Amino acid sequence: METMDPRADQRPVLDMTPEGEFRDPAPRQATWLDRALARLGGVAVLVALVAAGVVVAGIAVAFLALALPVAVVAGLVAFGSLWWHARRGTARGRSFTFVMRR
Repeated sequence: METMDPRADQRPVLDMTPEGEFRDPAPRQATWLDRALARLGGVAVLVALVAAGVVVAGIAVAFLALALPVAVVAGLVAFGSLWWHARRGTARGRSFTFVMRR
């Protein structure tokens, strides 16, 4: 009885040595298409790495753009607080001193 399976001729062949080890099939010779696709794949990997670098740089710029206004506002609040305490201190006749603790 003949099988109707179209893959019947495509079954793998296992080649063994007398010692019971498997032999690797002989590698086929690379064609011009294989070399062209390998070169194209290398260029694609390079483009992907450059694109990933641009994305990381964009995220860093976005983070800086979000953090900069927060830092400016915090600096203005700190300046206003120090200015207010210095003004109140000089109005009462006291000098304004900074105390730094470690």
